[in-house]
Amino acid sequence: MGGFEAATHVNDKGRRLDIIAATQHDRQIDHDYQLMRSVGITTVRDAVRWHLIERDGRFDFSSLAPMVAAAERHDIQVMWTLCHYGWPDDLDVFSDEFPPRFARFATEVARFIQSHSRRLPFYTPINELSFVSWAAGEVGWFQPFGRRRGGELKRQLIRAVIAGCDAIWQVDRRARIVHVDPVIHVVPPHEKPELTVQAAEQNESQYEAWDLLAGIREPALGGHPRYLDIMGANFYHSNQWEYPDVRLRWEDTPRDARWKPFHRMLTDIYDRYRRPLFIGETSHIGVGRADWLREIAAELWNAHDAGVPLEGICLFPIIDRMDWNDANHWHNSGLWDLELSDDGILQRVLNKEYADELRHSQALLSRCGWGEIPPAGYGELSA
Repeated sequence: MGGFEAATHVNDKGRRLDIIAATQHDRQIDHDYQLMRSVGITTVRDAVRWHLIERDGRFDFSSLAPMVAAAERHDIQVMWTLCHYGWPDDLDVFSDEFPPRFARFATEVARFIQSHSRRLPFYTPINELSFVSWAAGEVGWFQPFGRRRGGELKRQLIRAVIAGCDAIWQVDRRARIVHVDPVIHVVPPHEKPELTVQAAEQNESQYEAWDLLAGIREPALGGHPRYLDIMGANFYHSNQWEYPDVRLRWEDTPRDARWKPFHRMLTDIYDRYRRPLFIGETSHIGVGRADWLREIAAELWNAHDAGVPLEGICLFPIIDRMDWNDANHWHNSGLWDLELSDDGILQRVLNKEYADELRHSQALLSRCGWGEIPPAGYGELSA
């Protein structure tokens, strides 16, 4: 799978982001979906931009229509994210109005996609619910810049997701719901064993949103097992750390012995929930891209051996993205880097080392029954 970065929040400089527009994914949607097929990818994570669609109580789908049409033309299955961190300017996420407004928006999106697509619909109501609760509610990183309100924001978003799921199913009972969230591993410092409890509590917090949705915790919020449908585990090299905030360095040789192999993390999730599970996001930056993918593929093989029935893996981002707070800084994390041409077009330039490793990993994992052997002419549309 390939995932397109689609953040639309207001950053700490007060600027509304629109990464889909900034990377020209909206302008180059046909080309981008052709590129996916050229490397054997036929499923993508893409997003609906709420702040463009709902204005003054009216719904305008002109920003979404070309994307849905392109997916149909190129036979691409899309998992649509309804809220990738951002919402309309007139809406206070902490207000009582937020859950019903989100439900109304979900209804209109579901109706539009049902009328314009023949495919089984997949929706991610709110991207990385746990992360946005921390970033926007606990540490004031982006809108609404809340501090020490992360728990309150998380529960508000849970209410909105539940209302959104019910609204979607009122339109289309076939719809599948996808919840993606980071998976983490937190350990106490060697020299401070007294922090073992705090590290364990932070580690356990990764499950809170999924537990709330399923009604395992705080059932008064309205959670129920039906809301926890498909689960996406997001994992990057920075997702393991020593409490409170010292990263365990994946890139070191030898690696810290406290690093937890990814297949064990996946086993923990599957054993806890027994839900359809896939890798919702993973990638690395720069020269580490190929090495990271090689290790992730080996970990997925180990997860398969351990009996975890994984449904897929999403490279995220599949095309490069700029930094949220510095539009001039590119992360070099995609399968395609972006280069600005003289005519203002962001050219998609295939990273050969990463592509070679992807092709090798696809061939390896096809032996587990995941996907097919990569196509001939691999990535040739990027030329």
